[in-house]
Amino acid sequence: MKKKIAIILPYKEIYSENHAGAASIWVKDYSILSSLSSQTIIYGNLENKLKPFSKNFKNINISQTSFSKAKQYINFFYKDYLKKNFEIIEIHNRPEYLNFLINKRVKSKLIFFFHNNPQDIRGSKTIKERIKILENTDKVFFVSLWTKKKFFEGLPYKTKSNCEILYPSINKLKKFNFNKKNQIIFTGKLNSSKGYDLFGNAIIKILNKYPKWKAIVAGNEPREKYDFNHKNLIIHPWLPHSKIMNLYKESSISVVPSRWEEPFGRTSMESAASGCATITSQKGGLMETFKNDLYLKNLSSSEIFRMIDFLIKNPKKLRYYQLRNFKNPVHLIENLVSFLDSIKFNFLKKNIYINNSVGPKILHISNFNEKNNQRLFNISIATKLTNGLIRNNCDVINFSYRNYLSQKIFSNLDDDILEISNNYKPDLILLGHNNILKRNTMEKIKNNKTKISLWYEDHIVNYGPNWKKNLELIEKNNSLIDKYFITTHPSEIKSKIKKNKINYLPIPVDENIENLKIYNHKHRYKDLFFALSHGVNYGGLRNDSNDEREEFLKKILNKGKGINFHILGINNDKPKWNYDFYKEMMICKMSLNLSRGKPLRYASSNRIASYVGNGILTFINEKVKFQELFSKDEMVFYKNENDLIDKINELKDDMIKINRISKKGRAKYFRIFNNRIVADSIVSKTFGNTPKYKYAWEK
Repeated sequence: MKKKIAIILPYKEIYSENHAGAASIWVKDYSILSSLSSQTIIYGNLENKLKPFSKNFKNINISQTSFSKAKQYINFFYKDYLKKNFEIIEIHNRPEYLNFLINKRVKSKLIFFFHNNPQDIRGSKTIKERIKILENTDKVFFVSLWTKKKFFEGLPYKTKSNCEILYPSINKLKKFNFNKKNQIIFTGKLNSSKGYDLFGNAIIKILNKYPKWKAIVAGNEPREKYDFNHKNLIIHPWLPHSKIMNLYKESSISVVPSRWEEPFGRTSMESAASGCATITSQKGGLMETFKNDLYLKNLSSSEIFRMIDFLIKNPKKLRYYQLRNFKNPVHLIENLVSFLDSIKFNFLKKNIYINNSVGPKILHISNFNEKNNQRLFNISIATKLTNGLIRNNCDVINFSYRNYLSQKIFSNLDDDILEISNNYKPDLILLGHNNILKRNTMEKIKNNKTKISLWYEDHIVNYGPNWKKNLELIEKNNSLIDKYFITTHPSEIKSKIKKNKINYLPIPVDENIENLKIYNHKHRYKDLFFALSHGVNYGGLRNDSNDEREEFLKKILNKGKGINFHILGINNDKPKWNYDFYKEMMICKMSLNLSRGKPLRYASSNRIASYVGNGILTFINEKVKFQELFSKDEMVFYKNENDLIDKINELKDDMIKINRISKKGRAKYFRIFNNRIVADSIVSKTFGNTPKYKYAWEK
């Protein structure tokens, strides 16, 4: 099988049972369970006598190199890359390797893992270096929220959509050891940064007070020397990871009193999951390793003594903490593997294929996106309506007025429309999101017995953005327009236009455009998707835009701790379009439909068709009243941001329920809002014909 994925370890990492560091253990644990292991090569540097953890390891031997081993190491890998053309390259904890590959313009998807404080590592110390990483790396992972915060410290934004927290993880042990020894354990570097001096002073006093207890220390540190001696204190040199795990299983108490800001703290996670009552400091990412109450209020030997003493004196409390830690590990390896594999599977997908559209007399004057090179084809109501009209056996000519105007220095749009009308003799001129014709032109068209209808998708109700200008636009020459089709329920609209002319226009779906079934897509690792844009035709983010949706998004981001958001259009994450939009959506479990302005009955952004129609569970404000059209088994309705957060948390880990709602929602949306039905409503209302379908929105 072709090797599509490369994993690059730091050259000083020992990918072997003895002396394996955190990154090597991380990669080993992931590789054992990953369904992509057979397609992966792990690159590292091992002495010939050492046996690597796994068979898919390739050794880069730089033992003979006398200068710049890091450069020689990554150069060796690059030569191998040129032969193998990896589709994905995963780099661990060495930004200088990443920057080398970025500068070489490799075509692979780049994934990077920070296992330490980014500000302390060569290649990511400066703000400029970190921004370069963000802009040129497909995924940036951090082993803790603390590490991520250090990365974004000083940057103009606090997160980006290509950034994730992926904690080191473990297997949940099947059986708790009820025969734990009266044993206290300390593992890691035996230095003051790890708090070994504090532990040593405290443990001697504990062992003097409790002669039936003993302490185990495992680790080394040639740069610092401590002489802690006691008959019940056993000090091992550095031990293999498997032996450390066995010591945790038999120990009652673990102490992790780090002075330095731990990027994560694997020892505290592992000892807690092994059923130790684990005492930790509050430094760095230690507080993220497990749900802990036994943290040191101050870093001192007396505080360590006090907490160990408390646990020994209170065996019931000791057993309570042991069992609670054992039963509730936070970071499980199967979740990590599923998450990372999902990302890689999505990177390996080359394309999303959508079927070509299928093949009375209507002149449809609208914006058909030629000017934007069809960037908006998947959210274009104009395109979907034309397709629906054709499928209902209408004959349709599209006239893209924006493209027309952009190509004409001196435009004679009205004259040209009249000439087309005289040549084609349409039964209906359908004005799509515009009222661009002059009154005199419209009168001439009407004299030919041609109907004129208008559909419009922006706000025309008080509270919406630009609502007054929008309303004035469509009210112009309203006596000459036969019917209006508006994406807000007519009951909400106050206008000089006669009520009997105004009809509701659902955002339609098209079988050739919304043809994804995201509920069948297994590899989804983000919880909630939303895409913000400051005007689809503008295509980017406006610095001067005042969009109230951003305030709502900031609230849910702030309140939704533990929710894995995927929000585009904020924090300098530019909007995505067409297939890129779909790819971003396909990695998510659920989506948020959020429109500008005050929630109004049936009023929605056109993205709702992309969400529900492609089979992703969709949240919508209950004030939009879509519960009149959809059940709670087809769509999820929320009251406010707190209610939304609660419902996301309730659903996010229940994929069976998510998929069931997504599937039913998609089926219902196509049943009542497909473009055949919506197009039929325009034709039947305009001409007074008997409808071919029942319109769910007119119950």
